[in-house]
Amino acid sequence: MLNPTRTLPRVRTLCTAVCLALGLGATTSAQAEDPVRIGAIYIMSGSPSVYGQFAQQGMQLAVDEINESGGILGRDVEFVLEDSQIKADAAIQAARKLVYSEQVHALMGLDSSGVATGVVPVVPELQRPFIITHAATPDVTGKLCNRYTYRLSVNISQNTKAAAEIAEQTGAKRWTTIGPDYAFGHQSWEFFGNYLQEVDPEVELMERTAFPRFGNEDFTPFINNVMDAKPDGVLISLWGGDLVNFIRQANNLGFFDQDFEVLMTLGGATEVMSAMGNDMPEGVWVGTRYWFAAHDNEANNAFVSSYMDRYGKPPSYNAEGAYAGIQAYKAAIEKAGSTDPEAITDALSGLTFQAPNGELTLRVGDHQAVVGPTWGQTAALSDEYGVRMLDAMKTFDGDLVTPDVSETGCSL
Repeated sequence: MLNPTRTLPRVRTLCTAVCLALGLGATTSAQAEDPVRIGAIYIMSGSPSVYGQFAQQGMQLAVDEINESGGILGRDVEFVLEDSQIKADAAIQAARKLVYSEQVHALMGLDSSGVATGVVPVVPELQRPFIITHAATPDVTGKLCNRYTYRLSVNISQNTKAAAEIAEQTGAKRWTTIGPDYAFGHQSWEFFGNYLQEVDPEVELMERTAFPRFGNEDFTPFINNVMDAKPDGVLISLWGGDLVNFIRQANNLGFFDQDFEVLMTLGGATEVMSAMGNDMPEGVWVGTRYWFAAHDNEANNAFVSSYMDRYGKPPSYNAEGAYAGIQAYKAAIEKAGSTDPEAITDALSGLTFQAPNGELTLRVGDHQAVVGPTWGQTAALSDEYGVRMLDAMKTFDGDLVTPDVSETGCSL
């Protein structure tokens, strides 16, 4: 059984044990074979910990594949995992521990936009490249951008621009929202509203909105408030356990039987779909940063197959993001020809590499990946995958939904 906070290559551990048992002075050899160490920070406790578990599985799969193929520059790769506790101060402490105590070459992770905005300003102090694989606030590759911070996953701006296109096609004119009461929820509504009014100036963004605190357990008053407002459309940016609880309570109150359109920005997360099963409403528009059945390419087909074989379920976007994060570091280290953190940081800028969701480029100007989300309507439950599949599915072109660097507020 793997230690949940750390994974070590079996070959290196065995060699070390043999050398010690024989009393051999193999210091030089051991140093030459030291692994490439990557520090990761994800949610590993509390109700959203399933997101961290998916990330851990994605990283483990990537690490095993790389090590079985000869490692990175001939060296094994390993990751050390810390719990963010969904708190910025805990995540900052974890990052410092990974750098100063665990001596990692690089960092990755973060599940919360609120946590990310606290951590990213500290990253230059650590002098390690940091790849964000989940947290979506535009600020970390916008006004808070810095030389060391990169993001390979879909951000709020990219996702809500796609959502606005879908919303415009529904014909709904009066829109409101239900979202978590922190940066992610408020920015999702702000960006969605701006993009929607660009494509349809006649749209009304209602003042009557709902922003329950993250981790809220009773969504009944917020659900009733939205239904009483009688909108034409509702944007829902709740995620994780909050979204699962919301959907269950909304089902009981007839929310999905009302005569309005529903768009869930992260409803296509397999963490949510697996938890809901048949209770996930059918015919609802859902978005996701990665959908396992949306990318017909060699890398994705191999990733999904390997993930299903090992874990018995389809990979979530957090699993894919973490897997891609390890692969991005492999590509950057090989490009740099070195594990020096400064060299890796430089190599990531402008890097193009193959991820399961396609060929991604980390832009030089703001370090954001040019990548688009997948949206679709929930359809029949798949016996093979245990989740509702997506109908009318569309993966948006990253070039069309990613704002120009001049619009992000980033200055590198």
